[in-house]
Amino acid sequence: MRSIRARLFFILLLTTGLMWLSATLWIFFSTRAEVEQVLDARLMEAAKMVSSLVVNQEIDPDRPAQTKAKIPVLDHPHYDRQLSCQIWSLDGTLIGKSESAPETTLSAHATGLSETVINGETWRVYAVENAELGVRVLVGDNLRIRDRLVNDVVKGLLVPALLIIPLLASLIWLSVGRGLAPLRKLAGDLTARDASDLHPIAETATPSEISPVLRALNGLFGRVAGARQREQNFIAFAAHELRTPLAGLKTQAQVALASSNAEIREKALGQIVAGVDRTGRLVRQLLDIASVEASETARGAVEVNPGDVLASLRNELLGHTRSAATVVIDPGLDQLQVRINADLLRLAARNLMENALHHSPAGGTVHCRLVRNDGTVTITIDDDGPGIPPEELPHVTERFFRGRFKAAVGSGLGLSIAELALEHAGAGLALQNRAEGGLSARIVLPNDLIA
Repeated sequence: MRSIRARLFFILLLTTGLMWLSATLWIFFSTRAEVEQVLDARLMEAAKMVSSLVVNQEIDPDRPAQTKAKIPVLDHPHYDRQLSCQIWSLDGTLIGKSESAPETTLSAHATGLSETVINGETWRVYAVENAELGVRVLVGDNLRIRDRLVNDVVKGLLVPALLIIPLLASLIWLSVGRGLAPLRKLAGDLTARDASDLHPIAETATPSEISPVLRALNGLFGRVAGARQREQNFIAFAAHELRTPLAGLKTQAQVALASSNAEIREKALGQIVAGVDRTGRLVRQLLDIASVEASETARGAVEVNPGDVLASLRNELLGHTRSAATVVIDPGLDQLQVRINADLLRLAARNLMENALHHSPAGGTVHCRLVRNDGTVTITIDDDGPGIPPEELPHVTERFFRGRFKAAVGSGLGLSIAELALEHAGAGLALQNRAEGGLSARIVLPNDLIA
């Protein structure tokens, strides 16, 4: 059942019906017990009253078979002849009986309550014996009539219930619909919204049951708005950054085609190669950012040896970059095992090492070291470059930010990619200028990532 309204309606109707049925059963059994006690008390009262008439000589015990004797009994207009009375002498002679009483004795007991089956019907009988007058008074109640009385009481409860149930069902249906009105209003507000409207929904006078839904929707709107803003910024920055190198490539190609001087053509072609390298690196970095942002959590954490990752990157980058610097890797990194997403760690380390090589002077050295502190393990990538001016340090991880000492082939994305990848991997990035010159880029690994 997909409808909340229908589900609530049937649940409420079922529970109400079960409660009503339980109350009816309870009333049935309690009423039966109460009726039994009341009718038994009435039997005793009637028997004692008839016995007192005999004592007062209003009924002559010496005249046998007074079948037409007017013996007073307590009748109800809806239950005529419910009580039956007999007066027997102690020698077994029927002295008198009420009109509805059977001919046979109602009970063989001398005194007290008893039950007797006469002609297939069960009677509840109370006997009073008067030894001085030699008579026994029997007042009986047919249990069939008692059952009819109890059934009439229960019927009096069920008939109104059956008549009220349709009205109750209608009221429940309308009440549930009224209770779900805030949901319909919320759905209407969302339907009327423009696709670009990602502002939070106001929670004014919102029922407490709907508030969590609104908070979740507002959180979703915020995340979608953030993703849209990042996408717009990404497209704008990418278009801006790609426009310059593509225009430069076109210009250098035109120079090479128009010039007959071999030296000029060779220089133009060299500029084209450098431009292609820079553009290729920019495109790769843009794709890296898009790939990392596509996933909000780190995937596939495995045990990784950072020494192997850095050595592989060193061989790859020294073969493709024009840097004359060298890369030295701390042997201690070969002894470290980290449980982390291997692709994210490699992506961050690649951009940091590439950034260090581009900023290191000819003959410089990039040192990759392992530093253990309380609570963390840090992999540092230090270069001999100019470092970063202190006022630029808070901004260098912003996308497309290129500071005062920018590299010729840089695009301002390397540090942004490294920080984003490490954040998704559960690690962190710290940047600090070295006292002896250059920049120290630090991959900070919490102890819970150390295998």
